[in-house]
Amino acid sequence: MKKTIMTKGERTPAQRPRKNFGQHFLHDQNIIEKIVAAIAPQPDEPFVEIGPGRGALTRPLLERVARLDVIEIDRALADELEAAIQDPRLKVHRGDALKFDFNRIATKDHRIRLTGNLPYNISSPLLFHLLATADLFEDMHVMLQKEVVARMAASPGTKVYGRLTVALAARCDVEALFDIKPGSFTPVPRVDSTFVHLKPNAGRRAGIDDETAFDTVIRQAFNMRRKRLANALHGLLTEPQISELGIDPNLRAEQLTVEAFIELANRYAGLN
Repeated sequence: MKKTIMTKGERTPAQRPRKNFGQHFLHDQNIIEKIVAAIAPQPDEPFVEIGPGRGALTRPLLERVARLDVIEIDRALADELEAAIQDPRLKVHRGDALKFDFNRIATKDHRIRLTGNLPYNISSPLLFHLLATADLFEDMHVMLQKEVVARMAASPGTKVYGRLTVALAARCDVEALFDIKPGSFTPVPRVDSTFVHLKPNAGRRAGIDDETAFDTVIRQAFNMRRKRLANALHGLLTEPQISELGIDPNLRAEQLTVEAFIELANRYAGLN
């Protein structure tokens, strides 16, 4: 592998963290090594990193892969990173990951592997955006607020079980790997983080007849999560239609399994 070239500017970054982008730069070398070990990147795998910041994770990844695309919304940081790491294997995309079309970097031979320290202020919308093209990804390793990961991996009947939980579980296997303390970042965030692994599950996703209908059902159900299911899904499914599936219409959304939501969504899709 060609070695990454670094300039003096990399050691003393001029760009300060910007609150509007939710920037918290990872600097803990032990955590960086633990992350790379968990990802276990291979030379022939295409990688994309969201929010490379000052390149703490970018550099060790470049030592192991043949191609790395990074998406950075902060143009000043992107310019700084590109100047600090002069390597033909690195492609810096300046833009918002929420609007990025991942088909641009997809290849026919390999699914994309994704990693990144996702900004806390857009983590849920960004996860939904990634789910829309989940078939492009081999897997995703991301850092998120610990509370968000708790919601992602929640069980039915718990307070944090919600729309994000169901949307992810219907398409991915979710595994929380390890926590990261605030002191591992600059500036120090007020919350703990968790490094989590998401592995697209094509078999489970194939059970969804219409993903738009599925997302419509879970959105409406959890928008009125305290109401009985028959009331929450008013206008989508009637009480008899819910009962015909063997699902109690008196239950609340937070009490239903992912499989039950798939059944409800497929019934709704079949009516349209």
